[in-house]
Amino acid sequence: MSESLPAVDFPRDIIKLQYPLRNFVEALRGEGPVRIVAMGSSSTAGRADVVPYPSRLEMYLRQNYSDHLPKVRIDVLNRGKGGEEAPKELKRFDADIFKDEPTVVLWQIGTNAVFRKQDFDFNGVVDKIAEGVCLLGKHPMDVVLIDPQYVTAMLRDDKAELSEKMVSEIRRIAADAKINVFQRWALMRHWHVSNGVSFEQLLDPTDGDKLHQSDWSTLQISKALCNSIVDASVAASWLPAEWKS
Repeated sequence: MSESLPAVDFPRDIIKLQYPLRNFVEALRGEGPVRIVAMGSSSTAGRADVVPYPSRLEMYLRQNYSDHLPKVRIDVLNRGKGGEEAPKELKRFDADIFKDEPTVVLWQIGTNAVFRKQDFDFNGVVDKIAEGVCLLGKHPMDVVLIDPQYVTAMLRDDKAELSEKMVSEIRRIAADAKINVFQRWALMRHWHVSNGVSFEQLLDPTDGDKLHQSDWSTLQISKALCNSIVDASVAASWLPAEWKS
């Protein structure tokens, strides 16, 4: 299947993180392990035969910095739990984020509030995202929100409008808090519209709900996120641009 897939690009205006990752760079300059926590639901936890993005991100980041920082170990800790949303995830912050004292938190949110809209109060979830961002901001860590995936299940019936609303709310919360958003929604839509990637290629073929990404599209997201993090570390002005892979 991979041989028939079209090439995709990572437009900088989509994947660029607005703010430099200063805590991440400071940790790279230290002697201890550099911890990144990936909080989220099934897109983070992984499902079926799809390798979850945190595992791939860890591999790509280690490869990127190995030549210049051979003694630095980067660990991406997977704290995803399928089906969860911000209200439940906030209750896990102490045990699954703060305990590990990460330098970066990647928080994937918003999908279940749309896909299972009958089970969630949309505005309540948005409020909990804002509350979580406030809690994270009290700790010395860089925060990157990851918005929903652009897939069939998020575009059916009235879910398309709700998905766009969630993407907008996540961007608004991030802008108010001056933190980063990794625009997964916009990137996957770009692949579909501009690169000619079909939904069948974006989706896990074993998922009847047409919600979860394929192993291939998860790999591409992992690469894009790695590029975003590396760019933002160079932007912190403490690393030379030639360190970018």
